[in-house]
Amino acid sequence: MPKLRISAFILMFLALLGWSAAPAAAQSILRDAETEALLHDMATPLIKAAGLDPANVDIVLVNDSSVNAFVAGGQAVYVNAGLINEADTAAEVQGVIAHELGHVTGGHAVLNQGAKSATSVSLLSLLLGAAAAAAGGGEAAMGVIMAGQQAALGKYLAYSRSQEASADAAGAKYLSAAGISGRGSVEFFEKLQNLEYRYGYSQRDQNQFYSTHPLTSDRIATLQDTYEHDPAWNKPDDASLQKRFVRMKAKLYGYLAEPRDVFRKYPLTDNSVPAHYARAYAYNRESKLDDARAETEALIAIDPDDPYFLELQGQILLESGQPGEALVPLRRATQMTGNQPLIATLFGHALMATEDPANYKEAERVLRAAVVRDRENPFAWYQLGTIYAANGDMPRARLASAEQQVLSSNMNEALISAQAAEAGLATGSPDWLRAQDIEMQARAALERDKKRR
Repeated sequence: MPKLRISAFILMFLALLGWSAAPAAAQSILRDAETEALLHDMATPLIKAAGLDPANVDIVLVNDSSVNAFVAGGQAVYVNAGLINEADTAAEVQGVIAHELGHVTGGHAVLNQGAKSATSVSLLSLLLGAAAAAAGGGEAAMGVIMAGQQAALGKYLAYSRSQEASADAAGAKYLSAAGISGRGSVEFFEKLQNLEYRYGYSQRDQNQFYSTHPLTSDRIATLQDTYEHDPAWNKPDDASLQKRFVRMKAKLYGYLAEPRDVFRKYPLTDNSVPAHYARAYAYNRESKLDDARAETEALIAIDPDDPYFLELQGQILLESGQPGEALVPLRRATQMTGNQPLIATLFGHALMATEDPANYKEAERVLRAAVVRDRENPFAWYQLGTIYAANGDMPRARLASAEQQVLSSNMNEALISAQAAEAGLATGSPDWLRAQDIEMQARAALERDKKRR
């Protein structure tokens, strides 16, 4: 799948273990190898139908419980976790992606004058939320975060009615060209309309989002009429994608929902793959590692060659303080996925966690390969810097730190690290040139911040 190129305003993510997010980005980006592969496979036929290159279009999962999706400039579609949770089928999400691709090809995010203010509101709310959480005010943090997200979306998604109609028409065209039924699209728009009725939203509301995104019966009827005349209307949904979607949805729910809600939805009597998946993550969040391991072992018993089950098994062993035992499943998962960068990073972390110098050379090789394929992976850079430092290669350790700090928006530290790396690297070498690039990037960012004050 293509490497994610995240927009600058939400680069504060941390590709850590399996599902991952930096503390400061708790409502930002969620990254998971299995989910990214599924979203890529769901979106690729639609992206091609839109005349775009799948290698240049990102489908990004956002850690936000609201039922929403949006585009944010360039060729990126952001899908909220809340939307995944609300959808029942992969086809429903494909309908949303097709609609958002209509905004991409229509240049609506680029033309949207609310984008700048939305970006700053979202960033500020995330930073304030992180500070509140660090101070122990978990509920206050959630309040700040959600208020910021609402303010951002209210401005960011202020598409005009003509833009919405244009995106509807384009989405229908892309679904048709991809041979995907529009039933899922209609079903999901009907869900959104039901949510509006449930929460009492109307076109008279002052909230910009709801006043500019009216999910009227006429709009849905127009879509249904369009889709019903399409040859793909009665085509069955892709069974393989649906099977993967159901288990991905359970995985996401297990990671994000309150454990008590997870166990209510997926009781112990449920021995399906999605149920084992959800409970494994819920137990892991509660630090009930023996129970989490039991759920993972049940998954392995169902399919011992599933790389994502092996990834989860390795993650839980690693978090149980058994990095040596984690190496076997993580090495297999890395090999079976062709060195998928997120899984390879976890494997490299396990190699380092053994604290056995005999494993460091392999860890360096694995992590170097991971950052080549996915440079926007702060945790991989952090681990790589640790290896360089252990080997006494301080200039490259400083360079790896600079890479990690830029991705975490720590520009002061990035500038210092980049300058230290330059001083120790061979002038004109590729690493020296990269250190220079980071130095200039950090200086420019700091200068922009200075002018805003």
